[in-house]
Amino acid sequence: MTKVLICSYLEPEHVERIRAVDSRLEVLYHPELLPKPRYPADHLGQPLQRSPQEQTRWEALLSEAEILFDFDYTGLAQLPERAQKVRWVQATSAGIGQFVKRQDYSRMGVVFTTASGVHARPLAEFVLMVLLEQVKQASLARQQQQEHLWKRFATEELTGKTLAIVGLGNIGREIARLAKAFEMRVIANKRRNNRESATALGVDQLFAWDELHPMLAQADFACLITPHTPETEGLMNKAAFAAMKPGGVLINIARGAVLVESDLLEALDSGKLTHAALDVAAVEPLPFDSPLWTHSKVTIYPHSASTSALENARLTELFCQNLRRYLDGQPLLNQLDIQRMY
Repeated sequence: MTKVLICSYLEPEHVERIRAVDSRLEVLYHPELLPKPRYPADHLGQPLQRSPQEQTRWEALLSEAEILFDFDYTGLAQLPERAQKVRWVQATSAGIGQFVKRQDYSRMGVVFTTASGVHARPLAEFVLMVLLEQVKQASLARQQQQEHLWKRFATEELTGKTLAIVGLGNIGREIARLAKAFEMRVIANKRRNNRESATALGVDQLFAWDELHPMLAQADFACLITPHTPETEGLMNKAAFAAMKPGGVLINIARGAVLVESDLLEALDSGKLTHAALDVAAVEPLPFDSPLWTHSKVTIYPHSASTSALENARLTELFCQNLRRYLDGQPLLNQLDIQRMY
């Protein structure tokens, strides 16, 4: 029997779907030993204090498992020593490269698979929300409502606007698909260009990775999706903001370290940018005294744009596919390249 340990909360129906994959699986799920979720698809959960007996039970489960669904967030530092039989960890997040490096999990000698693709739809919908709020003057309407002011105004349309996607992948392609429905022009770059055409990737123009600034110069909206690696840290800096089309809007659904927040504030204050929508921050939670909280041209989301009530169902489907591949000796989907960090 191949023992699978579920390390974060899943609804019972999803656990049963995992158990039904193959009779060779023994699925270990003990929700009483896991942090309780604070909201749907919360994989970190509320603070948890196990009794000594409960901790002993949990460590015994870890020691038996060959496959982990999610990391053990209650004992990250001890995971390599406690889970010595583990051969594969399925993460519930797409961007785990920095996390695996920070925890030095490469020493575990296991395969890590990401949740790439699972969050594409909610993130794409978030980006479209930002685009529509900007062209439809949602902030002005809310301001006038607070003032009880009935004053008509004109709005723009997304038709003909240019959206630049920095780091085209599964999420970017879904964003592009929705944006094209509004007749937007979508341009993009990606770090690993496998000679795929722009048309095949669903965009109007594909730029080389080192052509970021020329791409930004054409963009009414720029969306950051690229993983956080040494190559992308501080990618959106003073020079990148200077290259952007005047009046542009920035959306960051990547990682906070991909942009330099002080340079962003300078671009907003100077009028170079009209707005920034940030789902992520360099330090999370965003510090109480950060000027981003109160800036009139900034929308803050608490790293929640990707979290959907449908997330656990999608994660379960991906995990079930990978379980079948694992049992059949086939390559797993979404394998993390530890060196590239994505």
